[in-house]
Amino acid sequence: MEETPPAEQPAAAAPAAPKSEWKDLGSFLLKLALIVVVVRSFLFSPFNIPSESMLPRLLIGDYLFITKFNYGYSRHSLPFSLPLLPNMHWSDPARGDVVVFKAPPFDRNDWIKRVIGLPGDTVQMVDGQLVLNGKPVPKERIADFVVPASPNFPAGTPADPVPDHGCKVEFVKTGANGQAECHIPRFRETLPGGKSYEVLDEGEQDSDNTVVFTVPPGHVFLMGDNRDNSADSRFPQTSDENRSGIRFVPMENLEGKAVVTFWSTDGSASWLLPWTWFTAARWSRIGEGF
Repeated sequence: MEETPPAEQPAAAAPAAPKSEWKDLGSFLLKLALIVVVVRSFLFSPFNIPSESMLPRLLIGDYLFITKFNYGYSRHSLPFSLPLLPNMHWSDPARGDVVVFKAPPFDRNDWIKRVIGLPGDTVQMVDGQLVLNGKPVPKERIADFVVPASPNFPAGTPADPVPDHGCKVEFVKTGANGQAECHIPRFRETLPGGKSYEVLDEGEQDSDNTVVFTVPPGHVFLMGDNRDNSADSRFPQTSDENRSGIRFVPMENLEGKAVVTFWSTDGSASWLLPWTWFTAARWSRIGEGF
């Protein structure tokens, strides 16, 4: 009697390659970084206020979003101003827009100012009065700008009458709660076309009288709202980055337009004390538009 040969056994399946969690994590982080770069370069980007040059609208410690697509794109739209994009300019800003830009002549630091003059405009300051295309811009005295002294905006003292990024001693008063407050003369300017905004004027300064500036093609004339504490287009460019003005700013240096404040802090918070993240917040400033 013949023996029946044993049935052939199916070949064992090859073991599945071990799944690399580190590889998946790396792929996810790379995709996330790419999305962040694209969004920040072409759509929206955050910006924080480092100085008092745009008081009263912007305080040190304000965080805002800018839109990147209003005026066009250039290498300055990309992180570190990587030279990967041609200049693509399709729209001039409007007078009164608040813009973030790479500050000439060094093109390294991001600054924020208000657009005052467009190509072909003439701009001059006469006794603290802004004169645009030969006509004085209406300037109306309104109530003082009042802001509490804080770590982000310290009050001057007899020993330190003009603190860095703070309030000069002559404008310091004691508030109802016994805390130091800064009271600075405030005015409302209204540009041709109706754009209105507030400016600060601390009194007679050298910058209150200038020559007539004619804005060249492809450039803008920018000024800070805190007129006596702003290095802007009234001042020439120099070789000292810490003391340089910006004069006329090329359109390609414009990175975006300020649109809304999304956070604000007075500087008193500590990373090690989470509850101070909330007590330091200036809640009333969050959500303010431009």
